[in-house]
Amino acid sequence: MFVTFEGVDGSGKSTQAKLLVDWLEAAGHDVLLTREPGGTPVGEAVRGLLLHGDSMEPWTEAALFAAARSEHVARAIGPALAAGRHVVCDRYLDSSVAYQGIGRGLGAARVRELSLTVTDGLLPHRTFLLLVDPDVALGRGQDGPDRIEQEAAGFRQRVDAGYRALAAAEPARFVALDGSLPPAEIQETIREHVRVLL
Repeated sequence: MFVTFEGVDGSGKSTQAKLLVDWLEAAGHDVLLTREPGGTPVGEAVRGLLLHGDSMEPWTEAALFAAARSEHVARAIGPALAAGRHVVCDRYLDSSVAYQGIGRGLGAARVRELSLTVTDGLLPHRTFLLLVDPDVALGRGQDGPDRIEQEAAGFRQRVDAGYRALAAAEPARFVALDGSLPPAEIQETIREHVRVLL
């Protein structure tokens, strides 16, 4: 099983991913919890550039995310799935489509195609999208804002709208959840959906 968590920064996706993995492991499942960008030494190095480096052109940003994702699938996600492990990933290609394709205006279809090319078309079985007002989510951040989190409100609103459009376009894969609900309540809904996949 390959499931991903998506949402604007501060939506609670990382918390929910960890709660799901804790639940799966308590039930005896072998699970890889990973994140994007990251998940491999190369991916973590690229993460530093993307989140804490200098400003860059939109396509440079998209290409770096795709490069980290290619490495991630080849060296972590793919081998885990091949070994029969479950994979829970905090962000995946939908982040690139929402942030770079829609937020940066590069084009959702073009950015999606880039990610599908470098990952051999690997898509999650289920994607949980935590929906929270972007301005509310911004106030939830625990650390100082990274390079992308510092973008103006208009950018955050475009990313949020992009995510909602993605969920509407792929209702069989996406599960949109109200991220303002109590974490335990959100998690129970997620577990209901995951039980069907196990």
